[in-house]
Amino acid sequence: MARLAALLLPLAALACACKKEPPPAGATPPVAYGATAAAADPARLPAAGEAPPPVEVGGRLAAMWTTPIQTLAGQPTTLDAYAGKALLVVNVASKCGLTPQYTALEALQKKYGPRGFTVVGFPCNQFGGQEPGTAEQIQEFCSTTYGVTFPMMEKLDVNGDGRHPIYQELVTIPDASGHSGDIRWNFEKFVIAADRATVTRFSPRTPPDDPSLIAAVEAALPR
Repeated sequence: MARLAALLLPLAALACACKKEPPPAGATPPVAYGATAAAADPARLPAAGEAPPPVEVGGRLAAMWTTPIQTLAGQPTTLDAYAGKALLVVNVASKCGLTPQYTALEALQKKYGPRGFTVVGFPCNQFGGQEPGTAEQIQEFCSTTYGVTFPMMEKLDVNGDGRHPIYQELVTIPDASGHSGDIRWNFEKFVIAADRATVTRFSPRTPPDDPSLIAAVEAALPR
């Protein structure tokens, strides 16, 4: 019996050591991010390449900054709330083949956010009905799957008669290929300089970790 007790004592000690204390009352439970969220590592971003020439806009987009919008949580705001920051404005969707671009968008946010930059996501359901969810469903998906920390706005239209005023301004900007006008698909991107003087437009298929886009972000940062 003594020998059995000697064998059981270390096991009992191990069980006590592994026992986790319950969280204090009222504590916020940790978020269990999906595996893809762990890939949003800024250290994995490549070095900046060569950015396409930005488009000089001067004060042409002035009305866009004060146009009322709502966050995904329903709070009123404007793009002017991000004055002094470089922006990457992007129309997003949860059920698109390009949805994994959220990973690199979040990596950009983590790397350049402290230097005066933010991604601003606008959910849109106009391309294949690939953003059908409610605001709550979109928020849950972005948070738990991709660990998104950048601001997400209300769902809106980027094309057609109901095109949101912000996109009425942005679609006038051509990309490096000369395309202007309608947004082509989910995840079309506009890098707006912190001084608001220039915009660089990228097609949906240019990923956020493309060296040319990274170069545009670095050039847009506040000086």
